[in-house]
Amino acid sequence: MSEGPLDPPEQTTLLGVAPRRGALNKFPLWQYLLIAMVVGIGAMYAAPNLFQPDPAIQVRSLDSDQLINQGTLSRVEAALKKDNIPIIDSALEDDSLIVRVDSDETQLRAQATISATLNTRDVSYVVALSQASNTPKWLQGIGGKPMSLGLDLFGGAHFLLQVNMQEYLKGVMANSAEGMRDKLIEERIRFLPGKDWVKGQIIRIPFRDEGGRAAAKDVLVDYQDFLIQDRKVAGILVLQFTLTDDKVRDLEDRAISQNLTSLRKRVDELGVSEPQVQRLGRSRIVVDLPGIQDSARAKEILNKFANLEFRLEALPNARKSQIESYPYQGRKQEIMRRNIVTGNNVQDAQQSFDPDTSQPQVSIELDNEGGRKMNAVTKDNVGRAMAILFIEQKPRVRKVMVDGEEVEEFYSVEDKRLISVANIQSALGFNFRITGLDLREAQDLALLLRAGALAAPMYIVEERTVGAQLGDENIRRGWQSVAIGFALVLAFMLFYYRGFGIAANIALTANLTLLVAIMSVLGATLTLPGIAGIVLTVGMAVDANVLIFSRIKEELENNPPQQAIQAGFDRALLTITDANVTTFFVAIILLSIGSGPVRGFAVTLAVGIVTSMFTAILVTRALVNLMYGGRKLESLKI
Repeated sequence: MSEGPLDPPEQTTLLGVAPRRGALNKFPLWQYLLIAMVVGIGAMYAAPNLFQPDPAIQVRSLDSDQLINQGTLSRVEAALKKDNIPIIDSALEDDSLIVRVDSDETQLRAQATISATLNTRDVSYVVALSQASNTPKWLQGIGGKPMSLGLDLFGGAHFLLQVNMQEYLKGVMANSAEGMRDKLIEERIRFLPGKDWVKGQIIRIPFRDEGGRAAAKDVLVDYQDFLIQDRKVAGILVLQFTLTDDKVRDLEDRAISQNLTSLRKRVDELGVSEPQVQRLGRSRIVVDLPGIQDSARAKEILNKFANLEFRLEALPNARKSQIESYPYQGRKQEIMRRNIVTGNNVQDAQQSFDPDTSQPQVSIELDNEGGRKMNAVTKDNVGRAMAILFIEQKPRVRKVMVDGEEVEEFYSVEDKRLISVANIQSALGFNFRITGLDLREAQDLALLLRAGALAAPMYIVEERTVGAQLGDENIRRGWQSVAIGFALVLAFMLFYYRGFGIAANIALTANLTLLVAIMSVLGATLTLPGIAGIVLTVGMAVDANVLIFSRIKEELENNPPQQAIQAGFDRALLTITDANVTTFFVAIILLSIGSGPVRGFAVTLAVGIVTSMFTAILVTRALVNLMYGGRKLESLKI
C-alpha cells in the first residue's frame, strides 16, 4: 500500500508514539481533556487575584490568659462609632479581631482609636494594620489565595526593633556572679554574706580577710573576660571583676547575631516570602515582611522574648538562697534556682497531641550538650520532681516626662510561671515531652523554641504597614508594560501567522494564567523585578511559538501540510527544550544565591519557564491539532 499525506508510517517522536495511520496531528480525547483540566484548574487558582483585599485592623492579645471576646468587639465598635470612623465589617476570627474599613486613611484613624481604647498600663494588645481577604469562601476552601506582593508593590509590614543591651548585660553579669558564687562554695572559700554583688558592669565579692580574697582570686582566674582587681570599698576587702570594653562590644555583637538568626527562623515559620532581616547600627534590627496579611501575628511573634528553664524540685534541707517558689495548680511549689538546661539547648520543638489524652503537647529534642546534662542530672534524681519554668518578657509602654514633654518609654515586665511539674520516672536523654499547655501556648512555645531563644530582649520602636500608595505607581507602570507588550505580541502573532497566531495567542494567555496560579499556590511574592520576569516570560513563550511556526514553514517547502506540521513541532521541540532548560538552571542559581530583588526576578523566571514549556509544547500543539489535524489540506498558509 502506498503512503499518502494522511497515511504515514507509525513512528516514535519526542512526545511519544505518533498517532496511528489516518489520525495525523490528532491527540486522543483523554489528552485534550487533561490539557483542558490543567488550564481550568490554573484559571481557578489564579482567580483569587481578581478580588482586591480591604484595608483592615487586626487585634490580638499579648497574653494567653487575656482572650479577645464579644466584649472586646463591642468596646471597639463603640469607640469607632464615637469617633465617627466608618467601618465595613467587624468580626471575631479564631483568636483575633478583624475590623474592615474603606480606605487607608480610615485604617490609620481606626488603629489609633482602637489602640487608645484597649491598651492601658496593665493590659496590652497588638493592634496592627492588615489586609482582609475578599476571596470567596469556596475558593478559600480549596486553598485558593491571591498572590503575595512585595513591599515595592503592595506594601507589607516594617518593624524597627531595639535590642535592650542593658537588660542583656545585666543578665550576663548576674549569671557570671552566680557562677562565681557556686565556684567559691564548691571550693569551700568563705566570703561575706550579701546578695547584691553586681553593680552595673562590675562584680564585687566581699571577704573577711586577705587570705580568703587571695584564695578566691586563684580559683576564679578562669574569668578572663574580666579585669580582676583587689579593692577596698567602705572598709571591706573585695575582689572586683570589671567587664572590659572589648568584651562588652563582643557580647553585644554576639547578642545581635543570635537575635538575627532567631528572628530569621521566626519569620520563616510565619511563611513570609523574601523577608529582609538585617542589623541597623549598633543595637537595632530592621524586619521587612512583604505582602504579609497577618501582621498582628508577626508583631506578636517578633516581639516575644521567652525561654524555658528546666529545674529540679527543691529538697527540704536546701538553703533559702538556693530556692525559688512559684504558684502551681493552687499550691506553692519550691524549685532550685540552678537550672539543668535552658531553651538555648533545644535543637527542635514540635507541637503535637498526646495519643492517650488528645491534649496539646510539645516534643523537645535537645542538643548534645543539653542531652548530656539532662541525662546526668535525671539519672541521679529518679523519683524527684522536675519543673519547667516559662520565662517571658512582656513589652509595655508608659508615658514619661522628658525635658517637659510627654514621650513614650518602652520597658519590659518579666513574667515567670511554672507550666509543668512531674516526677522523673527514669533517666531522660535528648528527647522528651512537655504537657499541660493549651493549644495556642503549645504552638507558640514550639515556634519560639524551634527558632531559638533570643540572646537579648527586644521591643518594637517603630512599626509601619507600608500601604499601596508607595507601590501604586510601580504597579500601574509595571502592569502597563506587561499589558502593552502582551497586546503588541497578540496583534503581531495574529497578523503574521493568522490561524496559527490564534493558537499561539490562546496558549500565551494560558501561560500567564498558569504562571499567576502557580505563584499564588506556592505563596511566592511578586516584586517589581518579578514583573520584569513576567515580561521576559512572555517573550520566551512567543519565541517558542515563533520557532515552531518557522520550522513548519520550512517543512512546507518539501512536505505535504500535515507532515510539515508534525515535523515542525518535532524538530522545534529539542531546540525549545535546550534553550529553556539552560535558562531554568540560571534561574535556580539566582534563586539559591540571590536575595531581595534578585530572588523576586528568579522566582518569576523559573515558574515562567515551566509554564512556557507546557503551553508551547502541549497547549499550542493541541489547538493546532483541533484546527488542522485530520483534515485533508491541499495547502497551508503560515
